[in-house]
Amino acid sequence: MSTENAQLITRFYEAFQCLDAEEMARCYAPDVRFSDPAFGELNGDDARDMWRMLTSRAKKFSLTFSDVQADASGGSANWVATYLFPQTGRTVVNRIHASFVIRDGLIVEHRDHFDMWRWAAQALGFQGMLIGWTPLLKNTVRKQARGGLRQFQAARASDEQHGGEARG
Repeated sequence: MSTENAQLITRFYEAFQCLDAEEMARCYAPDVRFSDPAFGELNGDDARDMWRMLTSRAKKFSLTFSDVQADASGGSANWVATYLFPQTGRTVVNRIHASFVIRDGLIVEHRDHFDMWRWAAQALGFQGMLIGWTPLLKNTVRKQARGGLRQFQAARASDEQHGGEARG
């Protein structure tokens, strides 16, 4: 097991546990590629801003991670995020498997895999249980997630332009 790569993955999740998106962003290469069922594919600043948005909006959040594995080119981990889903106020316990490609001490590819139906049932209740497996729901969730990211980025840019800190 590559100690350096395992330490990088551990550093990423320890920062996430503390909702420290800036430390998480420092673990990523400038050209990082991220993907998960909710956001789809994100690159570079979009991936970093996704973590900034999620950590700034987290309510009743906790995270555990385990099974960190690494070799010379990457690694993997399992993690569980517990939080309130803002649109419904429902508690979600999302179990995720992450895989990483690491180059020159930074994450260049990060892929999160989770059961979209299970997530939808928790986040949306009965409606999510009924349609959580459908492409319609996945596309709707992705559109809303990306729309939220664009709004967050616009607010952050406006705050930076006016000399203030992003409020999220």
